[in-house]
Amino acid sequence: MRREDVGGRPIEPRKLDLDLFFRPRSVAVVGASDTPRRPNTAMYEKIRKWARAAGATVYPINPTRAEVGGVRCYPSLYDVAEGIDLVAVLVGDPIPIIREAIERKAKFAVVFAAGFAEVGAEGERLQAELASIISTSDLHVLGPNTNLNAFESFREDLPGKSIALITQSGHQGRPIFQGQELGIRLSHWAPTGNEVDLEVADFMTYFADQPDVGAIACYVEGFKDGRSLMLAADHAAKRGVPVVAVKVGRTSAGREMAKAHTGHLAGSDAVVSGVFRQFGILRVDCLDELLDVSAALARSPLASTAQHRAGAKPRHRRLHRGVCVYSISGGTGAHMADLVAAAGLGLPKLSRATQEQLHEWIPPYLSVSNPVDNGGAPSADWRGRKILDAIVADPAVELLICPITGALASMGNRLAKDLVDVSATTSKPIFVVWGSPVGDETAYREVLLKSDVPCFRTFSNAVLAAKAWFDHAEHVRSYRSGFDSAAMRRSPGSAAARRILAAGSHRGALAQESASGFVLEQGLSEHSSKQLLAAYGIPVTREEVCTTRSEALSAARRIGYPVVMKAASSELSHKSDLGLVAVGVSSDAAVRSTYGRLLERASAELGGGAPEGVLVCEQVAGGVETVLGIARDELFGPVVMLGMGGVLVELLDDVAFRVPPFPLSEARRMIFELKGSRLLQGYRGAPKADIGALASCIMKVQHMALDLADELVELDVNPLCVTHDTAVALDALAVSRRSTSNASAR
Repeated sequence: MRREDVGGRPIEPRKLDLDLFFRPRSVAVVGASDTPRRPNTAMYEKIRKWARAAGATVYPINPTRAEVGGVRCYPSLYDVAEGIDLVAVLVGDPIPIIREAIERKAKFAVVFAAGFAEVGAEGERLQAELASIISTSDLHVLGPNTNLNAFESFREDLPGKSIALITQSGHQGRPIFQGQELGIRLSHWAPTGNEVDLEVADFMTYFADQPDVGAIACYVEGFKDGRSLMLAADHAAKRGVPVVAVKVGRTSAGREMAKAHTGHLAGSDAVVSGVFRQFGILRVDCLDELLDVSAALARSPLASTAQHRAGAKPRHRRLHRGVCVYSISGGTGAHMADLVAAAGLGLPKLSRATQEQLHEWIPPYLSVSNPVDNGGAPSADWRGRKILDAIVADPAVELLICPITGALASMGNRLAKDLVDVSATTSKPIFVVWGSPVGDETAYREVLLKSDVPCFRTFSNAVLAAKAWFDHAEHVRSYRSGFDSAAMRRSPGSAAARRILAAGSHRGALAQESASGFVLEQGLSEHSSKQLLAAYGIPVTREEVCTTRSEALSAARRIGYPVVMKAASSELSHKSDLGLVAVGVSSDAAVRSTYGRLLERASAELGGGAPEGVLVCEQVAGGVETVLGIARDELFGPVVMLGMGGVLVELLDDVAFRVPPFPLSEARRMIFELKGSRLLQGYRGAPKADIGALASCIMKVQHMALDLADELVELDVNPLCVTHDTAVALDALAVSRRSTSNASAR
């Protein structure tokens, strides 16, 4: 039984022994055939070849054959006397075979047949039936709608750490597999298909534990379960294993195609990106980027990764993203320097001692501060190696990029060998760009591709990989798992919060009808919403709901002028846009007149209905306006959102998302992820805002999201004003939900 958090969700990945999937002792192939030019014949032969290479016994299953390819064929799984580890199902109706596999106590099955959730309602019904059958058994199933990629044979003559590949499209994974032709080692390929059972997260968890895996590369259209993904990514982060992913669904067109292809929900892309940042998944856009970045990370491991895998807590050195560009042309160096700087990486000046040393071998009229331009000639002789040794020895250099655009054999051959030789003497990554479009040069094919040095064909991919390496290093250095301190009990304020939600004003919106009844959304008034915040210790403005002018006048005097006055109604949102907020009310006379005006305008907006009264609030001066809230994502559940701008949040679109649970360090990272975070740090002489108070509010909202996951649909604290010594909610809207029976709802 896996441990669960306060909301009943698991806080550790499920434990699966996938060794038997990738290295089975016995494989049964249902639907095996040897009829020429039949798909099942080719599939059987591929699986048979793979299984025998793994040392597994193969059992062809076909009730119409006595033998297949000269090997005894069995009518059904029941007729195989020995135990079966893996069943490959090649028939169109896999459900009866899955039932047999369960009765035979097989460990794994692969279902290739399509026509399930990816095709619509009837397919979804079939997939649900398949899932139901599996759920009560010990059998684990890959697919349906998968392919033969799990049974690929990998080259065993390539050095270094490998890439483990996870895809939801076999065709999209092919370019990564072909990376072996460039000397890039692969060890596993998991094509997950519709994920009726085994999913991306299961393989990510498994691959992170394999000592020879240096990076996990993923092509993903949609995730089966957001929590499973988070747990797997958390496991990889703890182990120090980089995960690189192409995730489609950035646009509505991409999301629709992903749903049609695999039957998955793609999820909100902004939330997916937030989760990737939270757990250190490195997102790339293209397949060439996926190959290049994964290969670079696999070949350039952090010094602490081995300690991570051994369960130790290594000491991490903070990196300063210092890149040195070394070229044989000033123009090449300038071009690369632009790209490096634009990526947010540093180009530190080499020390005076290093520069003096370099000028022993490089003419004095060439720049050696960084980029280093050697003019070309030194690359062809003994000076080239000395230059490289001096550069990598400089303490400011943490990564070296050497772009070779002119592939002249007279210089390129010696330079390539020197780069490979120097890389063996240092833990600092050395990235090489081979710019020749031909790609058949000896230096490229025989020297660079046969080494462990990451080699790129484009400047942009080399810089992208460099940024990814630094991002991964920083994440490994600073990562703290939210699951290690996940809330197992409700917060002290949860009981009061539930009472506030239960007493909130009914908004009257029917969200949906379920088998048990209607689910109703209730919008709480601003005052009730702030009481909800106060229950969790989030500062709110001093305020009173007033139903008469005299009450409003007394409240304003108690709070102290100037005050803010607002129409109080759970049915009115965006009150500022409707003219239902008055700021800077500073006298008794102004309170009286404003009270009447707000009631009159609110009544008009309500179609003649009466508001609940007028809210008289303290006015908070100064500070930086932020937005903090909770939303529900179809894939991840409760999500915490932080943004800049208050009423301008939609215009600025400067927001960050995180999914609970996460630690305080992640709340702070969320703040500094915002472009507008500079405003909080005393921009242009303004007072510095209390970032600690803002981070504390984020954590308290997270606790609320976890405690009230079943009741709270949405929370919008806008603005949350961050001053020099606190953060206070000036306005808030909470939306809750409750279910009622069909009879009473109608």
